[in-house]
Amino acid sequence: MPQTSPEPNTGATALKPVALSTAPYIQKFSVPFEYPVHFTDALFDADNPILLQTLSRIESEKRHRIIIFIDEGVINAMPDLVEKISRYCDAHKLNINPACEPVCMPAGEKVKSELKTIELMQQRLADHRLDRHSYVIAIGGGALLDAVGLVAATSHRGIRHIRVPTTVLAQNDSGVGVKNGINLFGQKNYFGTFAPPFAVLNDYDFIRSLPDRDKISGMAEAVKVALIRDESFYQWLEDNVENLATFNEPAMRFMIQRCAELHMCQIAQGGDPFETGSARPLDFGHWAAHKLETITRYHLRHGEAVAIGLALDTHYSVRSGLLAEGEDERICKLLELLGFSLWHPALDNKASNGALEVLSGLADFREHLGGKLTITLLNAIGSGIEVNEMDDNLVEQSIAWLKNRKHQP
Repeated sequence: MPQTSPEPNTGATALKPVALSTAPYIQKFSVPFEYPVHFTDALFDADNPILLQTLSRIESEKRHRIIIFIDEGVINAMPDLVEKISRYCDAHKLNINPACEPVCMPAGEKVKSELKTIELMQQRLADHRLDRHSYVIAIGGGALLDAVGLVAATSHRGIRHIRVPTTVLAQNDSGVGVKNGINLFGQKNYFGTFAPPFAVLNDYDFIRSLPDRDKISGMAEAVKVALIRDESFYQWLEDNVENLATFNEPAMRFMIQRCAELHMCQIAQGGDPFETGSARPLDFGHWAAHKLETITRYHLRHGEAVAIGLALDTHYSVRSGLLAEGEDERICKLLELLGFSLWHPALDNKASNGALEVLSGLADFREHLGGKLTITLLNAIGSGIEVNEMDDNLVEQSIAWLKNRKHQP
């Protein structure tokens, strides 16, 4: 039978040789993860204590070294941000020691498209000799958070990483998760890690500065998580669709925070936070979405592609007999009222073998999951169900249904 790890020999006498067992040793230990997720305003106002408290959470009597990477789109939208950060650090100079000026990084998926970008950020950390008790702070959307998270996780085998999400999508979904990665070899997030952040600091000031398109895009993840986990939240989205479509601040705040809570609950209580198994319920609608992003060279925002993927898999759920008829139309109506288009010409793209190119997203998903396809579909609003195969003909019929809806008078 398997042996447990041996106790160390603390006696003075020498060990006598004995016959060695061929049974394997079973090494077993657990590592608890814990990180705060804050929702605030004016994070970099000198009298807002959240960032300072975050840096001092483990070592209070210390001047903490930090390096900050900022999405250039955020700097363009908030040109006084770098100065605000500088004033904040000056106001708390007894506890905060910036290694250098904030580093501006490319916006959007561009920052995730080349390995050399990761190497350049790692070079910054090495040049300024950041150690494992320093902090790498990322201020930006999900793409930058993913890339900087990978840098932090792989430098010195792990430097403390603080996320400051600046988009709806990052605040209500990716920013509170445990994934980091970049796109390589034509595949979304091929190169990455599972490494929880040190903290997540959500500042609503960044949401106010977003273009309307990005505000809308992030709502897709709220619809997604409501569909698979919380019928009452889905009903709230329907009841408040006009407020959300006009970016009413109380409605937006509640949507972002409730969506983040549901994602955090799934990660903490779903039983597989690092996705060692094959089920990925939080990726409902994503097999098609990831492929559409790649096909369109990321001209489709992630949330826009997810909305199409949700509509596609919802109708597939109806066609396969899992979901009641009419629920697909109900869900599509909500997405469209929020501002999403549920058709893109890339859905008609053909591969060299004549098949729809988007169908290869299923093979990509299967490979990413370790060879066993597991797709989340719906059997009711608020209830996801896992299936292990998808019928290509039904997928094509679902795509045709979306196209017909688009062209209906």
